[in-house]
Amino acid sequence: MKVAIIGAGIGGLTLALALHREGIEAEVYEASESIKPLGVGINLLPHAVAELTALGLGDALAEIGIETAALAYYNHFGQRIWHEPRGRAAGYPVPQYSIHRGAFQMLLYETAVKRLGAGRIHTGQVLESVTRAGSGLMDPPGQPAVFTLRNRADGTLSERSADVLVGADGIHSAVRRSFYPTGDLPRFSRRLLWRGVTEAAPYLDGRTMFMAGHQDQKFVCYPISEPLRREGRSLINWIAELRVPGTDDDTPPKSDWNKKVDKSVFADSFKDWRWDWIDIPSVIDGAEAIYEFPMVDKDPLPGWTRGRVTLLGDAAHPMYPIGSNGSAQAIMDTRALTVALTQFKDPSMALREYEADRLPRTAGIVLRNRMNGPEQVMQMAHERAPQGFTDIDQVVPHEELAAVALRYKQLAGFDPKSVVARPAA
Repeated sequence: MKVAIIGAGIGGLTLALALHREGIEAEVYEASESIKPLGVGINLLPHAVAELTALGLGDALAEIGIETAALAYYNHFGQRIWHEPRGRAAGYPVPQYSIHRGAFQMLLYETAVKRLGAGRIHTGQVLESVTRAGSGLMDPPGQPAVFTLRNRADGTLSERSADVLVGADGIHSAVRRSFYPTGDLPRFSRRLLWRGVTEAAPYLDGRTMFMAGHQDQKFVCYPISEPLRREGRSLINWIAELRVPGTDDDTPPKSDWNKKVDKSVFADSFKDWRWDWIDIPSVIDGAEAIYEFPMVDKDPLPGWTRGRVTLLGDAAHPMYPIGSNGSAQAIMDTRALTVALTQFKDPSMALREYEADRLPRTAGIVLRNRMNGPEQVMQMAHERAPQGFTDIDQVVPHEELAAVALRYKQLAGFDPKSVVARPAA
């Protein structure tokens, strides 16, 4: 069996490694002309880390990522609403990591080059069209998926085929667009995100992720560099979030996504967020560059699969960056798809099995994230005690907060009972 993967992001490269481990030939096609360590921070939740560890990446992750010890929520006065241990501190068999997306991307890429061979990962190749989806229920057996690529360097077109074609090409997926050419637009939350990375002194224990505020005004921080932590410093990934005027139809054009902006666009909203354990204006001031993103998702699809073509990761289920769950769900997709392809001789049957497993799960997360997911606790505290509190239990009882946290873990598949460590192959 040969699997072609469109997109060399986290999902695409993890899938290539997982397929290679099972003896399935994989080839990756990436639109960018080179793979570089871009981006800011992400969280790798325990269920994702369990899969990455099974791929033999556990030691490398421990060298570059922070082993997250705790997650805490605060109101906009810096008063703690909820605190819970994370990763091994919470009894999981594997850690949770906070890590620079670019460093993680390069780890996956370099590992894929080493294991699959450099000739299996093609850059500067843009998917032009899916010519044929391959055999489905009513097609003759053995028909492959056929697709056309455009070389970014010279514009030449080439036709390729594979037993399975996987679109792992992000929220603007060309594979998804071939299935749903109209009406599948991003849904804007009317919230903008500003992201940066700042080197500074550690806050709290140097291994805690925190979120402060409420759904219309929020700040997120977490350290992402283990080498710097060992030096007594911290590389802090941060996100500032504000609701902006307009309607859900006012999604900024794609050309405005990930644009570099000055802090004056948003920083005044956080000018008083100085507490005895962190100075947020100083964190903002220390960033070398700040990038603006709209917070968007897409409605869950009725299906991801046509014949021998399917979707994975953000191409299948783009979701709000709430619950630290986007990259984790892409990695869980790779696990489910790899298992299906090893269990079913008919590739189209394997893809339908994968879709039946993953589509309902991820659709539930997309919808729950629109309700703020586990971050509901900040909104609950804000609505019930907008001027702050002296005892959070008098505002939101501990049992109610714990129920919110557990419900999201169960929905997303990382409650402690669900995460099982597997040895590296």
